[in-house]
Amino acid sequence: MISTATKDSPARSQAERAYWLLAERIIRLELPPGAVLLDRDITAETGIGRTPIREAMQRLATEGLTVHYPHRGVVVSEISAASTRSIYEFRALIDGEAARLASLRRSDEESAALTAIARELEQLAGGQDVDKYVSVDRSFYDALGTASKNQYIQETIPRIFNLHLRLWFYISQTRGDWSALAKAHSDMAIEAADAIRCKDSDAANLAVRSYIAQRQKDMRNLI
Repeated sequence: MISTATKDSPARSQAERAYWLLAERIIRLELPPGAVLLDRDITAETGIGRTPIREAMQRLATEGLTVHYPHRGVVVSEISAASTRSIYEFRALIDGEAARLASLRRSDEESAALTAIARELEQLAGGQDVDKYVSVDRSFYDALGTASKNQYIQETIPRIFNLHLRLWFYISQTRGDWSALAKAHSDMAIEAADAIRCKDSDAANLAVRSYIAQRQKDMRNLI
């Protein structure tokens, strides 16, 4: 799940490492909503300097995973009914449009890649390797963005993925049904990939938006 930069400067690599270490803990709710992040404590724990940690915190704030409050500092963002609604509404627009455009613009190679990734998700859904599933899931959405041939969609999907993923972990941990959620998601991926292969833009859009609507309903029942 953790990704690191390989060609950047040492300082940038440290900031990237700090970002992923913090992001993973926030996504998995190990750092719960409302937790205060102190750069000195993170430095002591990880050995990463305070400058790259502050840079990582700025990136987390840009993605909506943290908030800076005067006189309080950097805090992990809350999971509220209002924020959850906004996340799912935005995700439905972006991912749904990505699937619609991908069905119209994809190459044969891109379509084949999406299908292969969706089938891999299906296989992983029956196991317990959450890290592997999430890694392949990222690949699916990255491939979806690439196939859309829209620069801004490609840039936006990775930026909002972690925010959405935290809600996915919240549902999974609260209900204790990771396998059921993984299967529902892999079913959606297969349905969307099939629609994209058939160049059925309406079906591709509907597959993604219907899945997101169900997760939004799940969250309404939990918070």
